[in-house]
Amino acid sequence: MTTSPLDRAADSFAVELARHRTGRGLSKKQLATLMGFDPSYVSHVEGRRHRPTEDFARRAEAVLEASGAIWQRFRDYDELRHTRGDRAPHREPPAPGQWLPPGTGLIVEREQATLSYRDETYRCVIRRELYNAGSEPITRYLVRVAVDRYPGDPGRSNRHHREHPLTFAELQLHAHRLDGHEREAMHWRTKHDRDAFKEIWLLFENTGRRFPLYPGDRATIEYAYHVGPDKWGPWFQRAVRVPTRHLAVRLDLPAALDPQVWGAETSLSAEEGPLRTPVARREEDDRIIFDWAVDQPPLNGRYRMQWRFRAQPEGELTETGWLRPSDRMRGLGILQHGADLLRQPTRPFDLPREDRAARDVVDRLTATLFRLDELHPFSKGVGIAAPQLGIGRAAAVIRPPDLSGEPVVLLNPRVVDAAPDTDEQYEGCLSFFDQRGLVPRPLRIDVEHTHIDGSRVITSYEYGMARLVAHEIDHLEGRLYVDRMAPGVPLVPVEEYRHTGQPWRY
Repeated sequence: MTTSPLDRAADSFAVELARHRTGRGLSKKQLATLMGFDPSYVSHVEGRRHRPTEDFARRAEAVLEASGAIWQRFRDYDELRHTRGDRAPHREPPAPGQWLPPGTGLIVEREQATLSYRDETYRCVIRRELYNAGSEPITRYLVRVAVDRYPGDPGRSNRHHREHPLTFAELQLHAHRLDGHEREAMHWRTKHDRDAFKEIWLLFENTGRRFPLYPGDRATIEYAYHVGPDKWGPWFQRAVRVPTRHLAVRLDLPAALDPQVWGAETSLSAEEGPLRTPVARREEDDRIIFDWAVDQPPLNGRYRMQWRFRAQPEGELTETGWLRPSDRMRGLGILQHGADLLRQPTRPFDLPREDRAARDVVDRLTATLFRLDELHPFSKGVGIAAPQLGIGRAAAVIRPPDLSGEPVVLLNPRVVDAAPDTDEQYEGCLSFFDQRGLVPRPLRIDVEHTHIDGSRVITSYEYGMARLVAHEIDHLEGRLYVDRMAPGVPLVPVEEYRHTGQPWRY
């Protein structure tokens, strides 16, 4: 079954309305009350039982302050509603004196967005050429600054920004209206202040005067801000929230870091896919410039540029420079290879007599696993053994590869049987975190271990979980995974493995 263009336009209006309503945290009843409609009316429009009217669209746009997005969707719908075939006359736009919702006549004729990385700081400069095609003066312009330290891992990123929120002090936000060579400062006011994003009204005024953008006039505005790499992930996204005729994006990155750049785009009507046109690359002294542009981008289209620095060590930035992955593990108290305790067999627990000591060790291991979530995504599962925390006792805690359920606790474990079939997969280790190695392991192992009450059981583990369990039992016996590798097989630096390594094949 297919729908008509008119039905699709009405659906797009309903989707846009619901998106802005939920973004403002309003119920349908609350929005209807603010708009002066019957409480059920918004529900009927969003449910496609009623078609939107011009009055409804104007009021929704004004209440939700959607920067023209809701009004544009209505205009698209209204255009189709008044069209009767290809030979029908085109409907005239609203009369110049007709009221429009605030800001709905605004058009971005050209946007140039530039992100540069210098002196270990990202600086973003946005320049927009605006045209007021409406009938009301525009006195403010809404902008959004958002950070995402770990794109693709929202849980980790949210936790990071809760502990390290973005602040206005570090942004050093400045805005200007440009007129030839003159720069008129623009004041700004906060709309939303959240840990990972800020929404800001740029005001067409300063302490000296006001300079609204009147109907039929044009103005160029520019704003700039700074963000450190501890909060800015390797991405730069532009979202089209106001009708835009030309969008250009530039990345200005150090050549010494050997940057590699790619991009993706998405919209309300299309899933995420690669940019439809390539990113241009050129060298300029000690910099590499990446340029990309698009004409007539769709409203609510999103364009993301992403990169990695191939010459930069995998790690995080501190006041003294970049930390290696092993330094990050060391900072959590995890012993690194070369420590004597990692080469010594552990002492088993006498259970249940030593149940308190066993519980204390397990609690320390579990707490460290949770802290690891803040530093690194472990999509294949992760385990930690007591010797890695400097404890010479036979205990290990393992989170399964699917990350579901409670961690598996092993006390006094030993392998009592193993399948003859083996495979080779790359393994990492919290105590050997700068590198990855190709390690053969059995596809199934049977492990005898002790419960806290002293009873002993045998548990069978297969595939990925078998590999994780065998790795931790090796730790308890004084081995590292490099002892299991075939002679002559090289270790792979983690920064290389991250971009070339394959997921486990089970």
